[in-house]
Amino acid sequence: MFFNGDSSTRKRVDLGGRSSKERDRKKLLEQTRLERNRRLWVKQQYAAAVKIQKWFRGRKAVEAEHSTVRVKFHGTYGKCCQNVDRHCFGPDSDFFRQLLFFFNAKNSDDFTILVETCRLLLQNVQDSGDIVSLFAGGDYSTKHALVEYRVKKLAFTCIWAIYQNRKQLKDQLLIMPRDSSITATILLEAVVLLIDPKLPWACKVVGYLLQRNVFTLFREIVLTGKENMRSDSSIRNASPLERILALVISHVGQKPCICPNIDLQWSFTSQMLTIPLLWQLFPSLKEVFATQGLSQHHINQMAHCMRNNTYVLPKDLSVEYPGYACLLGNMLETTGAVLSRADCSFEMAIDIAAVTTFLLEALPPIKSSIPEIRQSSTLDEDDMALPDEMEIVLNKDLEHEIVHAMHSHFLLQLTSVLFGEISMVSGSNHGPDDKEVAAIGAACAFLHVAFNTLPVERMMIVLAFRTELVQVLWSFMKQCHENKKWPSLPDQLSYLPGDAPGWLLPLAVFCPVYKYMLMLVDNEEFYEQEKPLSLKDVGCLIVILRQALWQLLWVNPKVHSNSVKPIKNTSAYSGNPTESIKQRVSLVASELLSQLQDWNNRRQFAPSSDFHADVVDDSFISQAVIDGTKANDIMKQAPFLVPFTSRVKIFNSQLLAVRQRQGHHGVFTRNRYRIRRDHILEDAYNQMSALSEEDLRGSIRVSFINEFGVEEAGIDGGGIFKDFMENITQAAFDVQYGLFKETSDHLLYPNPGSGMLHEQHLQFFHFLGTLLAKAMFEGILVDIPFATFFLSKLKKKYNYLNDLPSLDSELYRHLIFLKVLENGAIESNKAER
Repeated sequence: MFFNGDSSTRKRVDLGGRSSKERDRKKLLEQTRLERNRRLWVKQQYAAAVKIQKWFRGRKAVEAEHSTVRVKFHGTYGKCCQNVDRHCFGPDSDFFRQLLFFFNAKNSDDFTILVETCRLLLQNVQDSGDIVSLFAGGDYSTKHALVEYRVKKLAFTCIWAIYQNRKQLKDQLLIMPRDSSITATILLEAVVLLIDPKLPWACKVVGYLLQRNVFTLFREIVLTGKENMRSDSSIRNASPLERILALVISHVGQKPCICPNIDLQWSFTSQMLTIPLLWQLFPSLKEVFATQGLSQHHINQMAHCMRNNTYVLPKDLSVEYPGYACLLGNMLETTGAVLSRADCSFEMAIDIAAVTTFLLEALPPIKSSIPEIRQSSTLDEDDMALPDEMEIVLNKDLEHEIVHAMHSHFLLQLTSVLFGEISMVSGSNHGPDDKEVAAIGAACAFLHVAFNTLPVERMMIVLAFRTELVQVLWSFMKQCHENKKWPSLPDQLSYLPGDAPGWLLPLAVFCPVYKYMLMLVDNEEFYEQEKPLSLKDVGCLIVILRQALWQLLWVNPKVHSNSVKPIKNTSAYSGNPTESIKQRVSLVASELLSQLQDWNNRRQFAPSSDFHADVVDDSFISQAVIDGTKANDIMKQAPFLVPFTSRVKIFNSQLLAVRQRQGHHGVFTRNRYRIRRDHILEDAYNQMSALSEEDLRGSIRVSFINEFGVEEAGIDGGGIFKDFMENITQAAFDVQYGLFKETSDHLLYPNPGSGMLHEQHLQFFHFLGTLLAKAMFEGILVDIPFATFFLSKLKKKYNYLNDLPSLDSELYRHLIFLKVLENGAIESNKAER
């Protein structure tokens, strides 16, 4: 334990407390590791350099061998095949072995030899009529392997040569030339000859072409030819290229063909159907694709890949020609023929709906240039507008193809196949079966996306009056409601979460279509004939809509924003598609429920309490007067969910709050107007129609001008304004003025011809409603009849206060008493207080 004088045994310790030997050992290990990695990297670099050198040397050796064989070929058969005869095509000849070995599509001499070879092939077959014996000699069975190899290599070489020289052949690719000596025609006709389905090697040759991704080459060839086509040129007869495509696609998925299935990314669907307006180039190919069951195979393949999110499209040609839009337009033009076939299955209709939905989701909203199509029962043009950085404008011809392909026959056929085996007789104790759920989900997903993307007017007419969509959807919803079990439909829309309510999609489609029907049915159809739904079913529908709205607006509301405008598009660039569809449903459901309340006000068929939510309490009322709360949003979007007495409390609370904020009436701007008694409506409209909200809250003072042009004496302290209100309403409702007409029972109804008498008749209705709102604000009791027709014309920003369509006639009990008759007419006599 003591120092013995030997310094070699003394332990060396650094300031870190560790032995310097341990530190040196770690340093040595790190250096060794770095050196090992450096040597490994050098070894890899050396191996890579050796491989590159071998590749270059091998390439040079192959090129040298190509040159040697080419020179030998020229010496034997001639530089332009002048020494080639029929026997050169046989199995014992070296002609094809040498040609297919050294051929280079970029070499002009080689290209000339290939063209001359194909010309001689066509000539010999034309002379003899037997191509099999030309290639196989006397016995094909013993030479079939060699013959098949040469034929499939020759066919691909011809296509590859056209692809490599497509720029030089651009004027010859798509037209049907009259001169058969044209280069592109010779090569394409040779391919047509080689893949004739009657030949024993046809399937193997086509299979080889598919494995070489030949549709990718065809796509570039077609696009090059399309760019150089004259605008006035038309394709009447099938070109050789079109015939090749028809022969190749006829092998895919068809029995007894043994061609292998290829990746969908390199298939006809992805490569060729994404070419804009393909069927205009190849009308005969369209008939082949649509009538031989080929589209069924491709649609099924697309649906499978889209469900697995494995579908890949080639790069878009341009911004106005996105691949998904081109694929949608071309596919829609052929699916009508598929759906019209007697053997079209339910599964095929499901696949068509799924593929169409998938492609429509990525499509930007299309605004029709046709006025009657541009308008929508649920969408406004302002709401359809997208930010500049998100707006995608399709080519007009492509847009026209998509819109017109979604024609009435397509919708009729699709819904017919989907709903053909669904019973509309409700009452099942177990609810809808799996097939019905699949049909409803596919149809609703497709139509929901179509409503958000395409002009809906024509679709609405077909769906409402030429299909059983409303009846089928109602039967489904009624069964689910009665069984208190809504099946989940998340598979139908890729962005819907698994816990999305089962009623979300059906209501998104049912509400706008049924609302459109109600716009066109009359009182007799709705009340007497009970069409399209019985009054009992309408009562049940009211309950379903009320529960759904309350769930969306109160229980699980959207993330709050200051605007109540919904997101109108659910395409790929939408920020939150789940919230979008919920917002969409809350909008269309509130519109439909409001319309049903109007029908119930004309002739009551359901208790008014069916429209009211059950949980409106003092807490809700206190929130409703505060901007930005859930209750306030409900009062703006769906005030009919709140009972009348609660709405009156909220209404009075907000009036009181406005007065308290603004002070006494005297602080408001005072507006004074000179009105001629014999032109009271015209003068009032001309002077007051442009008043702002702030002006309307202020005091309005009126002075009358008599028939002599002299101002009547008096100071307006409120009495003259009340006299003005009574006189202007009497003038407006006078049948002599033309805004209203009188029945034989002395009842008034809106004059259908009011627009012929007054150019601004609708503005008059709006103006009178504004004056009524002013009278309400002032607390003036006005003895006027006020039709529900008036209520539908008022558009004010304070929705549940001044937007009168959202308030039923009970709100005016303390102002006026209305007796609304079944035909919407109102009593012309002085209304009871």
